[in-house]
Amino acid sequence: MKDLSSQGPLVNRVANSPLKTINLEEYYPQAEIEELDISQYLFKGLLLREKEFRSAIKGIDWSVHAGKIVCVYCSTDAIVPVWAYMLVSTYLHPYAEDVYHGSKAHFLKQYYSEIIRKKNWESHRDGLYVIKGCSDKPVPESAYMDLTRALQPYAKSIMYGEPCSTVPIYKRPKKS
Repeated sequence: MKDLSSQGPLVNRVANSPLKTINLEEYYPQAEIEELDISQYLFKGLLLREKEFRSAIKGIDWSVHAGKIVCVYCSTDAIVPVWAYMLVSTYLHPYAEDVYHGSKAHFLKQYYSEIIRKKNWESHRDGLYVIKGCSDKPVPESAYMDLTRALQPYAKSIMYGEPCSTVPIYKRPKKS
């Protein structure tokens, strides 16, 4: 084994690097996200009969959705009139933190797109950035594209992965 003691103190080059990490997982919604499939309130999962639908959703304990983000969708090929989603929304409104039409995956795409679009990236001018790749939460792939597009006009360089192992994505051309 090679003796490293004669080479001086060990230096953590990653910690001393000017690289700044952006972790999209930090923007993940705090509230629990759940899906509500309204096909279970349709006749045979395919046909909305107004009287039966209204009766079925009126009997639901909507308080179980308190403080949650509820994604309302229909998993079957049923033709669901717009008013049905509107009606479900009125029942959820007093309890849910937010109500969204579509799946959890669609919600997360829109959520991240909006967060990234609204953020002022000016403070990231001339920085060297690593967009963290691994996450425990389901960050949509589109969020990485949106972030790259938003950051590119400001950053000197953008990489993907972890500071110790990155994939180059963008490097600003040197001005001649």
